[in-house]
Amino acid sequence: MSGESSPRGRITRGTTNINRLRRVDRWMVGDRGVVAALSGAHSSGSHLSGARPLVVDLGYGARPDTTVEMAHRLRAVAPDVEVVGLEIDPARIVPPRDGVRFGLGGFELAGLTPHLVRAFNVLRQYDESEVADAWARMRAALAPGGLIVEGTCDEIGRRCCWVVLDADGPRTLTLSWAPEHTARPSDLAERLPKALIHRNVPGERIHGLLTLVDRCWDIAAGHATFGPRDRWRATLSLLADHGIDVSVPRRRSPDNVLTVDWSVVAPG
Repeated sequence: MSGESSPRGRITRGTTNINRLRRVDRWMVGDRGVVAALSGAHSSGSHLSGARPLVVDLGYGARPDTTVEMAHRLRAVAPDVEVVGLEIDPARIVPPRDGVRFGLGGFELAGLTPHLVRAFNVLRQYDESEVADAWARMRAALAPGGLIVEGTCDEIGRRCCWVVLDADGPRTLTLSWAPEHTARPSDLAERLPKALIHRNVPGERIHGLLTLVDRCWDIAAGHATFGPRDRWRATLSLLADHGIDVSVPRRRSPDNVLTVDWSVVAPG
């Protein structure tokens, strides 16, 4: 892997847990945009022999477990996907395993041109003022049609929030959580991505959204007897009535998920 003379970024704590990123992985496998980005590898590189979708897992931490898990899940929709885990700490680089290779790299992505980047719990440890530059570096490295999934979750992955970006900037915000272990949607505020976590104050859009979601959740309390997932479906319908463009899932899911356009939450 080639690229800038030194990785861009700094070494962070690197804590991780097995299966911590299962929710974002499940979402990526089922998201049309992500699947299209992986499928686009073949169409955009059709003139090249053996073109494969390339995925970078940036900042996998002290162990590569979540990178290997992501590769396994993505192969369900892109069997020939090539996955590379990047770490800025040379001591964390490990030999290839389970069809995944690992290398030294930061926000410059080690000179790679991926179709998908997952960067989780990395910017959480940076200042808000550093987010725009980190996003710009990753965006500049994307393959045509590529996407970045940048976010944060709790220590065991029960609550997750992430932003999806393309070459032009942020597109959406997604909140995903285990309904059995979260009393109110706004409990996810402490896991918002770095670009938003300090903006959860009156007058900011993200605060207005979380306030509205909690209000709709309270109104939907009558559905609680059927379980938190049914209550969440009713909440989504109420959000749609309030003009929030949301998708109400047709099938049951292990996760409660809310995805909104970036314009709904963008800092003022």
